[in-house]
Amino acid sequence: MKYKAPGRCPICGEKLSITKLSCSKCTTTIEGDFQPCEFCRLSDDDLEFTKVFIRCRGNIKDVEKELGISYPTVRGKLDTVIRGLGYEIPSKELIKEKASKTAARNEILDQLSSGEISSKEATERIKNL
Repeated sequence: MKYKAPGRCPICGEKLSITKLSCSKCTTTIEGDFQPCEFCRLSDDDLEFTKVFIRCRGNIKDVEKELGISYPTVRGKLDTVIRGLGYEIPSKELIKEKASKTAARNEILDQLSSGEISSKEATERIKNL
């Protein structure tokens, strides 16, 4: 029986690295510092959710039906998997701030295009966003 290699240290919770690989057929052994795949670090529950999500082709409604959970629960589990894979999830505030800056930049460019402001003034305003 083969066991799933743990992805995190049971003592401190940091990511584990693989230091030895061996072939069960010819007994070749390779030693070094190897990184496990990103998905190997996911918990069994997160990995199972990921499989369902992929099988449902990312359709959240289908994931809801298959797992019998609500939309917010699917989103929460998806966020957990995303973080588990090492990616950041932007906060709602950051998304709103980025949209606001984009709108302000577009307004400045419209003013420049219509001749209301000079290119120098447009450049300064965009720098100050």
